[in-house]
Amino acid sequence: MRNSSDLPWDIVQILDEPVWRARAGAHAAAVEQLSADRLARRVEGRTHPVDDFLWEYYAFRPAQLARWHPGPQVALAGAAAEREDWAFYATGAGAAYLDAEGFAQRRGRTVAFVRDLLIATLSRPGRFGCFGLHEWAMVYRATPEQVRHGGWPLRLGPAGTDEVVESHTVACSHFDAYRFFTPEATPRNTLTPTRERQLELEQPGCLHAGMDLYKWCFKLSPAVPSDLTLDAFRLARDVRELDMRAAPYDLRELGYEPVRIETTEGKAEYVEAQRTFTVRSNDLRRRLLDALAALPEVP
Repeated sequence: MRNSSDLPWDIVQILDEPVWRARAGAHAAAVEQLSADRLARRVEGRTHPVDDFLWEYYAFRPAQLARWHPGPQVALAGAAAEREDWAFYATGAGAAYLDAEGFAQRRGRTVAFVRDLLIATLSRPGRFGCFGLHEWAMVYRATPEQVRHGGWPLRLGPAGTDEVVESHTVACSHFDAYRFFTPEATPRNTLTPTRERQLELEQPGCLHAGMDLYKWCFKLSPAVPSDLTLDAFRLARDVRELDMRAAPYDLRELGYEPVRIETTEGKAEYVEAQRTFTVRSNDLRRRLLDALAALPEVP
């Protein structure tokens, strides 16, 4: 269905009710499948060192992820009564749509920062020499009580883990990984990431930068189409698995075969996966930039 004169000028598409309800239902079903294990674990009081990370660190609940949004410039026919109280939605002609002006006014600074970060990251080549040592630096010379996932053994033991850190160059460029280094590991990093240097240091080979695309998508909801947010979640989930397979923990009981980054073969395996994730993450960065380009500029 084409635009209606009763809707704002920036609406370029109107989805008929059966169309958008089918898309919303398919999205909710996909999220239900992806979050089923998490919800079951919460009921049973169990934790998972890999899957729980996306729900706890990023603090976006399954119910929030399941709520479908079309993004900018799209109106949903017949949705006015249902979505009139939803944040950053406006209604007209019986349809509901993103209040792009209101969103830009309220969230303009975040939009500008994310846009700048995506552009800066895309302008740089990926760096592939870190080998996931950030997770090793988080337990370097730590006491058993300080180990983040203390319920799981260190694959090489404490001394062997420390030796891996000491025999490698640690080159972490991401502040939100670096800030969890142990005090003894911090001076071993060749970079000094800070929140203020994020635009300067972010690069597409970084696993955490790839996972953070999910964060930027949901932080800018409902201005980001939900299919993009879900694709970013799937990328983050895949990246997290590599992150923990390459970590010092022995998670074989959970079915995760380690990527032995202390070996030449393990390093090659890690870099190959890292390059694949870089291609996927850059594609998502471009899609997110396209979504943000549809929002009005705020001085």
